Amino acid sequence: MECATVCKFCSPILLSPRSAVVGKRKQQLSNHTKFKFCYSKFKIQAIHSAQTHLSSEVAAEKSQSSTDFAIGELVWPSPSDEIPFWKKNFPSWGVNPEVPVDIKKDSDPMHIIHITAEMAPIAKVGGLGDVVTGLARACLSRGHTVDIMLPFYECIQKQQIKDLKLVTTYNSYHDGNWIQTNAYHGVVSGISVIFIEPSNQFFKGQNVYGGSYNELEAYLFFSRASLEWMQVTGAQPDIIHVHEWQTGALPLLYWDMYHSLSLKKPRLVLTIHNMEHYGECTQEQLSKSGLDGFIYATIEKAVDDRTIGHNPERLSLLKGGIVYSNAVVTVSPTYLKETLCTGWLASTLIRNRDKYFGIVNGIDAAMWNPATDIFLPAKFNAQNPEGKKLCKYYVQRGLGLASDGILDGNHVPDMTHKVPLVVCITRLVPQKGLHLISHAIKRVEELGAQMVILGKTSDGRVEREFEGLAKLHNQGPSIRILLMFSEELSHMLYAAADIVLVPSMFEPCGLAQMIGMRYGAVPVVRKTGGLADTVFDMDDQSNHEMANGFVFEGIDEGSLDSALDRAVAHYRQKPDEWNGNVQKVMELDNSWNNTAGKYIEVYNSVRVRL
Repeated sequence: MECATVCKFCSPILLSPRSAVVGKRKQQLSNHTKFKFCYSKFKIQAIHSAQTHLSSEVAAEKSQSSTDFAIGELVWPSPSDEIPFWKKNFPSWGVNPEVPVDIKKDSDPMHIIHITAEMAPIAKVGGLGDVVTGLARACLSRGHTVDIMLPFYECIQKQQIKDLKLVTTYNSYHDGNWIQTNAYHGVVSGISVIFIEPSNQFFKGQNVYGGSYNELEAYLFFSRASLEWMQVTGAQPDIIHVHEWQTGALPLLYWDMYHSLSLKKPRLVLTIHNMEHYGECTQEQLSKSGLDGFIYATIEKAVDDRTIGHNPERLSLLKGGIVYSNAVVTVSPTYLKETLCTGWLASTLIRNRDKYFGIVNGIDAAMWNPATDIFLPAKFNAQNPEGKKLCKYYVQRGLGLASDGILDGNHVPDMTHKVPLVVCITRLVPQKGLHLISHAIKRVEELGAQMVILGKTSDGRVEREFEGLAKLHNQGPSIRILLMFSEELSHMLYAAADIVLVPSMFEPCGLAQMIGMRYGAVPVVRKTGGLADTVFDMDDQSNHEMANGFVFEGIDEGSLDSALDRAVAHYRQKPDEWNGNVQKVMELDNSWNNTAGKYIEVYNSVRVRL
C-alpha cells in the first residue's frame, strides 16, 4: 500500500546532521540545495508553577530564549529521492525515559496498576496507548507508584524495552485448564511494565490485533492472569485501572472471585475510551474464565440489552465492567453527556451516574514537543516560531507540494506563507467523518490551499475509495493522500500544518486537535465530544478569551465548508491575528499533569486503607 500511494510522487531523503553520514552521502546528494536549519539544545526543566497553572514542560519552554536554537545543515528532500524523508535514521525513538522529578508531589501517594491492551510506543494502535502511557508518566511524576500490565504480544519490539527479564512463572486458568504463564518485567518510557505471556497461542501474530487466535477469549485470559499474578506475588495496589472492553471482565473476576481469596485492598477504576466497542460475549465464553456466565445474564449485571428476548442472549464485557467497577471515567465531559443521552448503554450509565466521571485526556508534553522533537528538521516554540516555517517548506518539498528551486540563504519562498496547509491525521473509519474528509479535498483545492491526509483503514471498501482519490490527486500541486501510518511523519505533518482538520461524527476526546495546537496548527473541528471541550470558535465574540479555532456543528458538507472557508480567509486576511492565535494555542496546557490531578481525585474517592 505504501508503495502504491506514496512512492510514485515522494521518496525523498534527509541527511543526518552527523558529519559521518553527511560525508558518506554528499556526493550522492550533491544536486540538493543545502540550507541552515535550527536544531535544539533545548532541555526540558521541570518547573512547577501553581500561579500560572503551566505544566513543567510548558513553563520551561516559556523561559527559553531564541538563543537555545543552534544552527545545523539541512538538505532539502525531493520527490525524486530513493528513500522517503520520514524514514531516515533518527536518534533513539521516544521520549526521555526519565520522569520529571521537580513536579510537586501529591501528599498521599498510592500504588496504581493499569491493565491494558495497548501502550505507546511498544503496542500502540490508537489513542488508548497514548493515554495509558501519558497518564502513567504523569502519576509517576507526582510521586505515585505505577505499573502497567500488558499482554506480551509477539509483535512487540523487545529492543524498545529496558532491562527486560523473566520474573515469575505461574499457572492461570482458562477453559478447564491451567495454562503455564510467564511474567516479564521491563521499563518503557520510564514506566515499570509487567508483560504477561501465556504458553498457548494467545497474542501471537504480527500485529497487536487481528491474530489467528480468538481475541475475546485471549483478553478474558489476560484479565484473569493479571489478577492471578497479583495473588501469586502478593501485590496489593490501591487502584487497579482497567481500560476498554478488553479488560472489562476483570472487575467481575475481582469482586466475584479474587476479592474473596487474597486481594482485599485494590479498588477498580474503568476508563471507557470509545463507547462504540462493547466486548460482546456469550455466556459460554465468559465461563471459560472460571466464572459462571449464566449468572451475569441480567439487566443489572452484564446482559447486552440489545439481545434481550433473543436466543441466545449475549453479554457485554464493557457493561459488566461499568457495573462492577468502583468508578467509571470517560474521556471528556461532553462525551459523558452524550453517552447518557444516546446508545443502548445509556440506561446502565444513568443507573451508575453517581460513579461516572468525564475527564479530558491530556497529551504527553515531552513526546509532543516541537522544541525538542527528534523527528523535526527544525525546532521551534511559541516564543521562537521561525522553525515552523522551515518544517512546512520541508514537508512541501518532500511531498512535491513545492518546487525544487534554488533557495536564497535561509529565505523560505513567499508562496509557502501564502498557501495554507491543511493536515488530517486519522484512522479512516466512519467515526472520523469519511464523507467530510473526502469532501475537504475538493474544497481545499477550490480555496487554493493544500492538504495532506495521513491514515489507514482495514475496510476494503474505504481503502479502495481513498486509493482512487490518491491516484486522482497525488500527482497534482495541492493534495497528498498517504494511506499508511508513520509516527515520524505524523510529527512532521503536525509541525508543518497551518490547520489541523478533525471532522469527526463523534469523538470521545480526540488527541489530534491538542497535538496540532501544541505544534502551532489551528484546529477546524466538528462540535462533538472532546472536540467541543477543547476547541472554541474564533468568531464567537461571547467567548473571546477561550477562542482558539474554527468549529462547525452539522454533519453536512456545507457546514464543513463554512468552517474551512472562515479558517482560510482568516489565515490570508488577518495574518497578525492568526499568528497571535498560533502563539496562543502553542501555550495552552493540555498536558497530562493537569489531567492526572483529576484522575488522582477519582482514585482517592474510591481507595481504601487496610
